[in-house]
Amino acid sequence: MMRKLELLAPAKDLATGIAAIDHGADAVYIGAPRYGARAAAGNTIADIAELCRYAHQFMARVYVTTNTIVYDDELEDVKRMVSELKQAGVDALLVQDMAFLIPSFPTKDITLHASTQTDNRTAEKVAWLRDMGFRRVVLARELSVDEIRDIHTRVPDVELEAFVHGALCVSYSGVCYASQYCMKRSANRGECAQMCRMKYDLVDGEGKVIDSGRHFLSLKDMCRIDYLEELADAGVVSFKIEGRLKGIDYVKNVVSAYSQRLNDVIARRPEEYCRASLGRVTYHFTPDLVKTFNRGYTDYFLHGRKVGIASFDTPKAKGEYVGTVKTIMSKALVVAGTAAFANGDGLCFMNDERQLVGFRVNRADGNHLFPLSMPQGLWVGMRLYRNNDEAFGKLIAGKTAERKIPITMDVHETEDGFSLTILSSFTFHLSSIEKELAQKPQDENIIRQLTKLGNTPFVCEDIQLNGVGRYFIPSKVLTEWRRAAIEGLQKCLWESANATCRGRSAYLPAADNGQTLDKRRSQTAMWDVKPSYLNNVANHLAQQFYESQGIFLSVDAFELTNGKPLAEPLLMQCRYCIRHELGFCTQQGHRQMPWRSPLFLRLSDGRRFRLQFDCQKCQMNIYATT
Repeated sequence: MMRKLELLAPAKDLATGIAAIDHGADAVYIGAPRYGARAAAGNTIADIAELCRYAHQFMARVYVTTNTIVYDDELEDVKRMVSELKQAGVDALLVQDMAFLIPSFPTKDITLHASTQTDNRTAEKVAWLRDMGFRRVVLARELSVDEIRDIHTRVPDVELEAFVHGALCVSYSGVCYASQYCMKRSANRGECAQMCRMKYDLVDGEGKVIDSGRHFLSLKDMCRIDYLEELADAGVVSFKIEGRLKGIDYVKNVVSAYSQRLNDVIARRPEEYCRASLGRVTYHFTPDLVKTFNRGYTDYFLHGRKVGIASFDTPKAKGEYVGTVKTIMSKALVVAGTAAFANGDGLCFMNDERQLVGFRVNRADGNHLFPLSMPQGLWVGMRLYRNNDEAFGKLIAGKTAERKIPITMDVHETEDGFSLTILSSFTFHLSSIEKELAQKPQDENIIRQLTKLGNTPFVCEDIQLNGVGRYFIPSKVLTEWRRAAIEGLQKCLWESANATCRGRSAYLPAADNGQTLDKRRSQTAMWDVKPSYLNNVANHLAQQFYESQGIFLSVDAFELTNGKPLAEPLLMQCRYCIRHELGFCTQQGHRQMPWRSPLFLRLSDGRRFRLQFDCQKCQMNIYATT
């Protein structure tokens, strides 16, 4: 059976969302006015409605993030907002808080996606979420392709969404409380302070400093552009690009690169896969992922555990490697390499203190670079990187893509006049007019008038007149035909997009087991849930929902207690492991760790965090210490 594949792009705002669609996204996700997991990326209902109108003409979808936990005094506000989002025409809500599943919530007629914040690691959890009413589950970033395939095999009737590009959280999403504990800024409330990007000392159980001032929890960025086909074969239907705080240039570049690669997969296997939206994109630039913000790339745990996924020296973007320092002069340097430079380029290097030092090129004369001021710490042979490519920036700031839906037209003679049929995915027949023979052939004028599609999302690739050119049809009538047909086609696309998203999954075969949702809920085996703040229950409706499933949770969300009364609350659960990254994982045959356990991470202000290595689960846990 043909399976639709969706490229899902982030939208910081309306303009970025439109750019994502124009550059090949099949869907975008955008922050709600409030209660999205990026508090700084909220959008108005009016802008979201406009984005829906724009996307739906291409049969593309708009998903809205409402994926924070919600407090009791916010529930009525959330309900009002959800009702407004439904009226705006959104296609799905991304949800973390289980209050959204209570019957009193206005979510009955809107599709729900389980956010990665619901911590989706196992087939049991995915099956439970499906049976609770979620059509799609956003998988944990840490899963391997084999684990994804196993989930799809065991739970084939739920859409699986997987991250393929962007920044990585060091902790499993939804179970990171370090920011709340240290800064009173909750990651589950969209206010993460990015504790994983800070500098730490690594200290052993005897207080010995193993290494100091390094970013031990800062991971490289994910890039899985070479593995889209493998992920599709494993059961992924939606390929998600991270970055709802990223600018429009980032979205243009990354979406273009992934869209073209996804098209390559489909071109090889047209009987199995197709794109989830309509339209063909013409690009006016060549995307290049090394030229956009990244901390270095990793495919993470896609094919199992490996070293080299962290970036200890800096959480900033070094950019692309451009060569080494060949010569240093008083006001200039010469670079050995093949890169071309431009005035205004931003370059950087790691100095001897393992600090990232940046400088701007005031003037470039070939490989002779004249900085605004000569940076300190350069030496001959040092590697240079470019984190701002002035020429590429100017290129991508302009018009970089155009998306059109190819259509064909047929004009036919009928018994009482004429009719026009427009063929895309839909067909329209327009009213006839009285015939009048022309003094000379009218083919050229008919074609010109009917194919003036201007700023519409359509382009006419073929028009058949079927001998109608021997008749005179006024240009005014031809214009009316064209306008009515295009308006009708757009309306049909909008209605079809809404109907598809409200009905059964457009990505999976229909699955009907003859059971109502309530009956399926009652028969679902719950995953291994224990009374804990890790369940993120922050309001009485979420608690009621769990109790309706026979699950009684007496522990409030971490945000309501800040870890009290626990002496050492668990702050992070990580598949990433510092010990493995340093080459001391005995499970994989590494050498024994020479330091006394336990190990601690220590901030510059003296606060310490204990590391627990749970080798049975292949997991690193991070605890607060008093």
